[in-house]
Amino acid sequence: MLKNGTVVTEFLLLGLSRNPKTQIFLFGLFLLIYLLALIGNTLILLIISFNKRLHSPMYFFLANLSVIDIGYTTATVPKMLMNYLSQDKTISLAGCFSQMFFFISFGGIECLLLGVMAYDRYAAICHPLHYSVLMRPKVCISLAAAVWILGLANSSVHTVMMSLLSFCQDNVIQHFFCDIPPLFQLSCSDILANQIATFVVGGGVAMTSFLLTLVSYIYIVLAILRIRTKEGRLKAFSTCASHLTVVNIYFGTIFFTYFKPNSIYSQEHDQFLPVLYGILTPMLNPIIYSLRNKDVQGILRKTMCRTV
Repeated sequence: MLKNGTVVTEFLLLGLSRNPKTQIFLFGLFLLIYLLALIGNTLILLIISFNKRLHSPMYFFLANLSVIDIGYTTATVPKMLMNYLSQDKTISLAGCFSQMFFFISFGGIECLLLGVMAYDRYAAICHPLHYSVLMRPKVCISLAAAVWILGLANSSVHTVMMSLLSFCQDNVIQHFFCDIPPLFQLSCSDILANQIATFVVGGGVAMTSFLLTLVSYIYIVLAILRIRTKEGRLKAFSTCASHLTVVNIYFGTIFFTYFKPNSIYSQEHDQFLPVLYGILTPMLNPIIYSLRNKDVQGILRKTMCRTV
C-alpha cells in the first residue's frame, strides 16, 4: 500500500492465492499446464511443417494458432511461476505494460484468427467446389497477416493509452498478471478515454471476429440442414464442433472480462476468467483442434512406430 501522492514505479502481483501451501500447489499445476501447452503446440507446429499432406489452409491457420498460444501463455505464466517461488512479487511499470501488451496482442490475434477459421469452415462446407480458389495460398497469407497486424495495432492503442495514466495510489494488483481492468482500478487519472478505447477499439476487434463467426455458422447450419443423409450432416458438423467449443469459451470470458462497467469489476472474482482463455485454452487447443483429427493421429502413429 502506498501513501497518497506517491508515484507508482512498480506493482505487486498477488497471484491467485496468498496461502503458501496453495501457492505451491498452483505452481505445480500451472507449470504442468504450461509445459503441456508448449509441448502440444510445438508438436502441432512440427507435424504441420514436416508433412506436405497437411499443407492446406485449415492446417496453415492451426499452425498460426499454435504460435499464438505459445506466446499467449508465455506472456504471463513464467512470471506467475516465479512469483509463487519468490518473496519478491513486484513487477516494474515498464514490465507491467510489456506484459499487458503481449497478452492483449496474442489475445486479439487469436480472437481474429478464430473468425478467419470460421470463414475457412464456411468456404469448405458451403462452397466445396470453389474452396481451393477461395482459400488459395495468397488469400490465406493475406488473412493471417491482417490478423497479426490488427491484433498488434489493437494492443498498441491500449498500451500507449495506459502508459499515459498516472498511478499514485495503491500498487497492489490482486491478479496474476497486468491486465486492463485491475490497472483501471489503481489509476488516479481520468480513465474515460481508456474505457472508450476498450469498448470501441477492443470491442471492434472482438465484434468483427464474433460477427464473422456468427454469419459463417448461420450459412454453415443452413448448408448442413440441406444435406439429405444423417451421416452426412453429422460428418459436416463434426468438422466445426471443436471450433465452436473454443469460440464459446473464448468469447464468453472475454466479453465478460473487458466489456462491462468498471464499477462492477472485482479483482478477487474476475481474476480466474483469464485462466480459462489465457492458460487453459492454449493447452487444450492442440487436443481440441488437431489431436482429434484423423490425419494428425495417423501421422503421430507412423512417427511413433518409426521411433520404436
